[in-house]
Amino acid sequence: GGKWYSNHTQQDNVLQPEGDVTAAEGEAVTLDCQYNTSSTNDYLFWYKQDGDNSPKFILSRFKIGTGNTEDGYKERFSSTLNPTLRSVPLEIQKLQLSDSAVYYCALQPTVTGNTKTLYKNLWSKDNAILHNIH
Repeated sequence: GGKWYSNHTQQDNVLQPEGDVTAAEGEAVTLDCQYNTSSTNDYLFWYKQDGDNSPKFILSRFKIGTGNTEDGYKERFSSTLNPTLRSVPLEIQKLQLSDSAVYYCALQPTVTGNTKTLYKNLWSKDNAILHNIH
C-alpha cells in the first residue's frame, strides 16, 4: 500500500516505500527497495545516513558476481537481490538505537562525502525510510 517514490536516472530508477518504519529495540526489520535498470547486470547499494553526516556504505548486491558487506554491518545487516522481482530488501536483525537513521537504496556507488551528487542524482530528503526506532 501507499505511494512509491520514483527517482529517474534515464530509465533506471529505485523505488522505496514512503514513510517511516518504526520498530522496537531487539526486533528485526526489512526495508524494501525495488529497482528498474537498463543495465545487463544489476548493481544495488545500500547506505545509512545519521543526521547530517554523509551516507555510509552498508552493502552492495549484484545479479552477477558477489556483492560486499562492510565490516561492522556483517553481523546484523543482510540483503538478497532478487532479479526476477527486481527487489533488494535490506534486513536488519536485533535492532539497536544506533540503527535509527535514514537508509538509501541506490543503483550506483556514490563517493563517500559527496552528498550533493547523491541527492541531486538519486534522492530527495523526504525519501527517509527508517527512523524513530523507540
